[in-house]
Amino acid sequence: MSGSTAGEGTVVRRLARIALTYVALVSLSCVFLLPVAWMLSSSLHDAASVFEQPFRWVPIPPRWETYARAVTVFPFGRSLLNTLAVAVPYTVGMVVSSALVAYGFARLRFPARDFLFSVCLATMMLPGQVTMIPLYMLFSRLGWVDTFLPLIIPGFFGSPFSIFLLRQFFLTIPTDCDEAALLDGAGRLRVFWSVVLPQAKPALVTVALFAFIGSWNDFFGPLIYLNSPERATLTLGLNMMKTQIVGAGTVEWNTLMAASLLVMLPNVILFFAAQKHFIRGIAAGSFVS
Repeated sequence: MSGSTAGEGTVVRRLARIALTYVALVSLSCVFLLPVAWMLSSSLHDAASVFEQPFRWVPIPPRWETYARAVTVFPFGRSLLNTLAVAVPYTVGMVVSSALVAYGFARLRFPARDFLFSVCLATMMLPGQVTMIPLYMLFSRLGWVDTFLPLIIPGFFGSPFSIFLLRQFFLTIPTDCDEAALLDGAGRLRVFWSVVLPQAKPALVTVALFAFIGSWNDFFGPLIYLNSPERATLTLGLNMMKTQIVGAGTVEWNTLMAASLLVMLPNVILFFAAQKHFIRGIAAGSFVS
């Protein structure tokens, strides 16, 4: 009887821990989702009732036409194409360049390899504000200001975080297949392309996701390098909406919230579509020494 009682007590404690864990996770999720819920609710209000107190979380009637206005009050379609023209090649360049460098650090042996890898990681501690002016001077001398090139080309030089993540993942892949391919006459690039990359899909998806979302949400880069309104990205378009004075001199916050949700939506869809690979890539590449 005592053994049975002790076993039941263990099961109860385990279930209690699981329940508390889920309660904590749900509570934190609600905290993080609260601003998104406020944005959604505000987008369905009229402009005059967004900041009314007490706030009505469910407006009656909901004004869905706000979303139609959000895509017409500024050139949403053109800004969307501009953002894709920047984010897609930037993501491709980031994945390719970071994977090549990470493969070298993980598989090749050369002098000062570990030192160079440490230097690469150390650059993550360098604030972007330190390199902002030198980079602007460089791109200005190249004649790239007011073009998409300053927003795309840096992606083809990789990033320390992406290199680190991919290198750690490559270290989890056994070297037996590499050695067999080399014995069969394959070169290093062939091994990289045909052997290593197919096994590194979760890590590649993770890097691509980080790169695309970072480029999609980038505001500071377009603000510095893009001067022409016809080249504005979505983030710059939202900023123009924020500063636009309409009607009786008030900003249409409901329209701004609707446009912000539309800009955020592709990131949310992309994350949930790649969630499985994202979690595997982070988990597999984070605990390798």
